[in-house]
Amino acid sequence: MFTFSAFAEANINVGPKSGISAPKISVLNLRNQPTNIEQLSSEKGLVIVFFRSADWCPYCKRHLLELNEQAQKFTDLGYGLAAISYDNTDILQKFTKEQSISYPLLSDQQAQTMQAYNILNKDYAVGDDNYGIPYPGVVVIDKEGKIVHKYFYEGYKDRVKFSDLYLQLSKGN
Repeated sequence: MFTFSAFAEANINVGPKSGISAPKISVLNLRNQPTNIEQLSSEKGLVIVFFRSADWCPYCKRHLLELNEQAQKFTDLGYGLAAISYDNTDILQKFTKEQSISYPLLSDQQAQTMQAYNILNKDYAVGDDNYGIPYPGVVVIDKEGKIVHKYFYEGYKDRVKFSDLYLQLSKGN
C-alpha cells in the first residue's frame, strides 16, 4: 500500500484490504453490457475511480474531468482506467459525450460492486433515491488482480489528486 503523503490526510478505512484479490465488479458499460476487470485492465493493471454521480455531483464531475486531462499519462504508464457510479447508462453516456471522456464510465445501479468493495455509503438505505452512492475514492489493481492501493474519503469534497497518484505509480509503487 502506498505511504505517499498525498494520501495520508483524510483516508477512511473502507474498501478491500491491500494485497488481496480485487473483488469482481458487477457493472454495465455504456452499451448496457457487463464489463469485468480483465476487460478494463492494461499491461500493469487498472485504476478504478468510484464516484457519486456524473449527473448532480459537481465535485465528481470536476474529478472525472481532471482524470480525463491526465488519462493518457496513466495509459502510457500501462494502466487501464475506469470510473464507477450508481448512475444509469443514459446519464453516463450523456456526460461522456458532452465532456469527451476518454475512459469508460460504468454503471452499478444495483450497488453490487459498491457492496463487494465495502464502499457503499451507509447514509442511504435501500429505497432512498441516493442508495448506491459510494464513498468517493480510488483503487489500483495490479496485473495479477491484487489490490495494491486504495484510498477513500468520507466527505464528498476531498478527492485523490491524480497528479500525485501518477507520480506514485510512475515510481513503481
